[in-house]
Amino acid sequence: MKKMPSISSYALIGVLLFLFNACKKENPVNTDPPTITGISNLVNRDILLTSVDYGEWICIKGTNLSSTYKVDFNGTLAADSLIYGDDNTITVKIPAQLTDPLNNPITVSTKYGSATLNFQIKQPAPTISGFDPGAGLPNDEISIKGNYFKGVTEVRFETTVATIVSSTQTEIKVKVPAGFVSGYIFVTTPVGTVKSAKVFGLKATIFDDAMASGWTNTSYSNTYDMNQTAIVRRGTKAIVNKFTVGFGAVRFTKAAPAFSTSGYTGVKISIYGGAGTAGKKVRISLTPAASTFELILTEGTWTDYQIPFTNLGNPTTITAITFQEFSGLTSQIYVDDVGFY
Repeated sequence: MKKMPSISSYALIGVLLFLFNACKKENPVNTDPPTITGISNLVNRDILLTSVDYGEWICIKGTNLSSTYKVDFNGTLAADSLIYGDDNTITVKIPAQLTDPLNNPITVSTKYGSATLNFQIKQPAPTISGFDPGAGLPNDEISIKGNYFKGVTEVRFETTVATIVSSTQTEIKVKVPAGFVSGYIFVTTPVGTVKSAKVFGLKATIFDDAMASGWTNTSYSNTYDMNQTAIVRRGTKAIVNKFTVGFGAVRFTKAAPAFSTSGYTGVKISIYGGAGTAGKKVRISLTPAASTFELILTEGTWTDYQIPFTNLGNPTTITAITFQEFSGLTSQIYVDDVGFY
């Protein structure tokens, strides 16, 4: 005869079923897709923002966010280790580089769907670290070096707009505008405009492939070649110089009349440091003037130096310009693009 369950067994099964159903009602699984309602920073989470910058920490506000497994910024994913969240917020760090300079939609993906918010995440304002070469003739191609050039809309040489040949995040190649001689370079992106720290070009030249009319090379305690072609800053020739005695100098002298500084701001020179020149110094001085200024050399690359007359005694006329070594420099240096801006 088959043994039937006791009444106590039926009661136990009923209790378990009741508890199971009760738990299901109190803790239902949320399968709703996510929503994004706004963005705040981490300092004041009550204020919604209209834009943020690359690389910032932000708080994404919304609903149904607890199962988030991916945060996408216009195709660039946030690192998994930099995503923290609950059902209503996600704290995440924006990557340092994004696709667009300005408009970078945010997409949150969960187990049950995705949501996108069209939002401005802006690259920083552009920066200019230099240009290569430091001078040029109209229609010459130069490279502007820096960062955050994505979306560049305009490059100006003072007030004259230049033709952009190509551009990347860190470099813009442009043509020197017709009629331009010397001045500052301006780069504009959707985020802002930056002005170069140094002047491009020379208003008056002392040496660029050859000595300018009225100037002569009167260097002393050194050996030099004014026609070397192996290492040049621009053009086909540069001066190679080797100091042979302590305190030797590269010197350029102006025949009468003296050079008037009216309309000029300072001196420019490009120097390439040969082997052993790292950290060595050259002292620039003008005649007649009492002040001097030190130039620290860089080995294995061209450096463009720009020295205002205010650092050189503010002369009204110049009869000579001297670059004198004074730190035990016996290695070769190369000199090009000497003049005034």
